[in-house]
Amino acid sequence: MLSAEMNRTQLPLKLRLKSFFILMLPKFLLVLLILGTFGLLFFLSRTPLDLYWYGVQLSLFFLFVSFFFEWLLFSKKILRAESVHKTGLELGNSKLDKADLSEKMYQEQYNKLAGEYLSYKQRETEKSKEQMEYFSLWLHQIKTPIAAISLILQQNKEVSGQKQMEQELLRLDDYTHMALNYLKLEDVGKELDLEWVSIDEIIKETLKKYSILFIYNKIQLIYQPLDKNFLTDRQWLQVLVEQILSNSLKYTKTGKISIFLENGHTLVIEDTGAGIRQEDLPKIFEKGYTGLNGRLHEKSTGLGLFLSKKICNRLGHGLHIESELGSGTKVYIDFKRPDFQLFD
Repeated sequence: MLSAEMNRTQLPLKLRLKSFFILMLPKFLLVLLILGTFGLLFFLSRTPLDLYWYGVQLSLFFLFVSFFFEWLLFSKKILRAESVHKTGLELGNSKLDKADLSEKMYQEQYNKLAGEYLSYKQRETEKSKEQMEYFSLWLHQIKTPIAAISLILQQNKEVSGQKQMEQELLRLDDYTHMALNYLKLEDVGKELDLEWVSIDEIIKETLKKYSILFIYNKIQLIYQPLDKNFLTDRQWLQVLVEQILSNSLKYTKTGKISIFLENGHTLVIEDTGAGIRQEDLPKIFEKGYTGLNGRLHEKSTGLGLFLSKKICNRLGHGLHIESELGSGTKVYIDFKRPDFQLFD
């Protein structure tokens, strides 16, 4: 109860009074015990009680005066605690210099722990930054041999196993770009470059990239120019469409992939692939979740749809998937809501 109230930063008056009453209860009981003892002595000694009642009134007056000042001190302590709770870890708080000895001891211990925590946090931040910089550099460097291998395959058409090599090379390129995009998604300071983008340009560029997969796997494409522009970020929309189409190609051995518009503002990418189990659908946007298909085919990283969802949240576009195991999948990208957000 108390921890839940503390999370609100400011304690309600009712809880303050309750805490203060519990704190003052021993002192109040002690005064009642003393007054009761003296009352018994007055009674047994047959001393007139007028003087006793005067003493009781005077004692209760000083008791309540004492309670008043105790309440002021208690309230100041609560305000200091609320200030620390609100601002977080701040060392060298001069407001506690005049506190009692026990509070000073708590403050010293708090400052010690706070210093250790801040040092640890700084070390971990620097370590994480170095790892991210190295990872980003490695991803950029690995793109060079990928491009070189692709050029060699284009120049040597008679290479044994060229078909399989080109498909695996494309998959390797996809995974590299996925990792780079994941790093970019974590950069919350990166701004969007919003413009009116032709959805046909995005689709055609994506189809060109994956054309060899359509050809080699004999997958039929059903697509007609959509003649539609949407307010979005071109780069991130390209990544989004590539990821969705890549997933469709990954799990469509034979059959067809259709790309069309619904209601004038919803892009639909439909395939006749393996489909998704109903029990997997609520979890497909979770990071690292691969579902049954990913475990069976060992092709899924569990990042693709997670990144797609984050991109849609960033762009303010809706993302919805309908699927049935063995009957294919339909992915809906809704451009209706211009509700732009930061990455979560």
